[in-house]
Amino acid sequence: MEETFPRCPVVIDIPVAWGEMDTMRHVNNVVYFRYFESARIAYFERLKFWELMNQTGIGPILASIECKFKIPLTYPDTVSVGTRVSRIEQDRFVMEHRVMSHKSQAIAAEGDGVIVCYNYRDNKKALLPEELRQRILRLEESATKTK
Repeated sequence: MEETFPRCPVVIDIPVAWGEMDTMRHVNNVVYFRYFESARIAYFERLKFWELMNQTGIGPILASIECKFKIPLTYPDTVSVGTRVSRIEQDRFVMEHRVMSHKSQAIAAEGDGVIVCYNYRDNKKALLPEELRQRILRLEESATKTK
């Protein structure tokens, strides 16, 4: 598992649901973005991002996301989804995502998303709070210590 998710401090397992398949008899491409989202939210929960957002009004907003599909997924299966922050800038950070099929023991998809900090009280883009930057760095560092 470590080789599949190098430096990923958050890895979650998600069962593939029958209803996620489309008429081509594989998991619809939109579902991969939901898998990314679930891992992203798990990462935010580890950061206690919502707590920080309640204090500052500054929270995440997804600016862009992309996915490279490697192999099709089908029911029944379970996927592991790993995520990490690969780059931090003044007002945003980039999250990398990887989806692995348990059945195939192969990478099904990889992608990344740009998360911009947004001040929900003032309805405008914001700088990344220093506290959030430090939380991300600590979480990312924890992944390198355990591997």
